[in-house]
Amino acid sequence: MTSFRFAVNVTPKPGILDPQGRAVEGSLGHLGIDGVSAVRIGRRAELTVEAADEPTARAIVERLASELLSNPLIEAYAIETIAAASSTVGVGAGEG
Repeated sequence: MTSFRFAVNVTPKPGILDPQGRAVEGSLGHLGIDGVSAVRIGRRAELTVEAADEPTARAIVERLASELLSNPLIEAYAIETIAAASSTVGVGAGEG
């Protein structure tokens, strides 16, 4: 078995109300930021899957994304392959 790393990004589907996204958009003016629109707030899950090959691992992640990690009525998801090494990133500018 081989380890495969994936990320699942879940966001509200187009046309679905996104109160968090609207709140961020409404705050941009207070920060003096112009030119940003259509803000959508979602969530990200990163996981490691042990499988014989990448297509098998991706099929497992696809099932998890569609049946557990997202609500198919109101959310869309995208699966990405990520590096096997740690994908932890510092929070905020200048950390590291």
